[in-house]
Amino acid sequence: MKTFSKKQWIKFGIATTLYLLFTLWMKNAWLLFGIPVLVDIFLTQYIPWGAWKKSKNPRIRNILEWVDDIIFALIAVYFINIFIFQNYQIPSSSLEKSLLVGDYLFVSKLSYGPRVPNTPLSFPLVQNTLPVFNCKSYLEWPSWDYKRVKGLGKVKRNDIVVFNFPAGDTIALKVQNPDYYSLLEEYGRERIYLDKATFGEVMYRPVDKRENFVKRCIGMPGDLLEVRGNKVYINGNITEDPEKMQLNYYLETNGSMLSEEQFRLLEISKADRMLISGNSMNRETLAFIGFTPDENGQFNPIYHFPMTKMALEKAKKMSIFRKIIIEPDEMGGTIYYPVDYHTGWTRDNYGPLWIPKKGEKIDLTEKNLALYKRCIKNYENNTLEIKKDGTIYINGKAATSYTFKYDYYFMMGDNRHASADSRSWGFVPEDHLVGKPILIWLSLDKDRSFFDGGIRWNRLFRMVHSD
Repeated sequence: MKTFSKKQWIKFGIATTLYLLFTLWMKNAWLLFGIPVLVDIFLTQYIPWGAWKKSKNPRIRNILEWVDDIIFALIAVYFINIFIFQNYQIPSSSLEKSLLVGDYLFVSKLSYGPRVPNTPLSFPLVQNTLPVFNCKSYLEWPSWDYKRVKGLGKVKRNDIVVFNFPAGDTIALKVQNPDYYSLLEEYGRERIYLDKATFGEVMYRPVDKRENFVKRCIGMPGDLLEVRGNKVYINGNITEDPEKMQLNYYLETNGSMLSEEQFRLLEISKADRMLISGNSMNRETLAFIGFTPDENGQFNPIYHFPMTKMALEKAKKMSIFRKIIIEPDEMGGTIYYPVDYHTGWTRDNYGPLWIPKKGEKIDLTEKNLALYKRCIKNYENNTLEIKKDGTIYINGKAATSYTFKYDYYFMMGDNRHASADSRSWGFVPEDHLVGKPILIWLSLDKDRSFFDGGIRWNRLFRMVHSD
């Protein structure tokens, strides 16, 4: 009978206790089959796990030690990335000035409960494409159904949330913005599939391998949401705007050009600074907005950029500006969710729209089908067919109503006039939720040099709070 030292038993006891706690958290009895592996690693050692350490060749021993360390690091990073937190960089201005382009965040997976991955065999720290090789970073088999383990809380209204892009289930590789469904509406299916030079291959992505987006959760499951004149109403009641919400404005000066100091005073990034009066093609647009040319038909310098309420108040007090006009609704985009059904909704006047809630039932009318068919088909994986006589079939059975399996959320960017959000691509299902940003650990300003504010020191290690 093989005997084991006290040290072996202690190590085995600690490892097994942690593993059993992890198994209880996952609520997956299949994980118990991993205990015999722990028994062999710490006690019986029938499998020579560390045989390489006994090699007499120091070079081989050195190489295998590096391999062992790399494998351990990859496994550790994989589990931390899935179950605890991941790094995320703000790529676009949709949440400015709440979160800035160049902010690097720690996103907590524990806040809403980590998801068990749909694609467990994937390369860590890569979302969906391996750099250099430009191929998938994951294997599509095995594929697991949605499961979320218990976390520290649930999504609350006004939380800033990282989630997988819902309309990213199908993509045209060369044109991923706008999304595939907007491309279908604009160009048609045949053009997208045949014109590979323009659109590239069309492919499907599992939920956890769709691109990560970050927005503010405005609408909760069961809410009736409406946007009226840039104001959000929930269940008929007006909501408070986020503190640093931005809208686009046109600003006419007294004839002078804005200086770098004035742009910085208003916190206008270089990417947002647009002088539009110098282009003769904009004359009709400027007249439509409400600006008047001089007797020679020339306009004073007119700028177009987003501002927060605080920046707007500063601009109104600056003597350089003669006239400030908010960007009209007509200047926004033309395709809003649902993209294949005319509602008349626009960027600044959207809804009313009911947000699906798990267990709630809807009648399958023409309008409801347009609003919720993506939820029924794409997110909850049902077949949906409408016969010529108008009869609706779900999973092969005639249906006049539908009961939702998931909770859904409505997300919007704080940079309201420059955010492609739920107004453009619809609801975010609960299985797409990734986590909650909790900390800005680095912030880089691409408009400035390293020695002139390139690192935003005042944002380092700042907690990310909801308004």
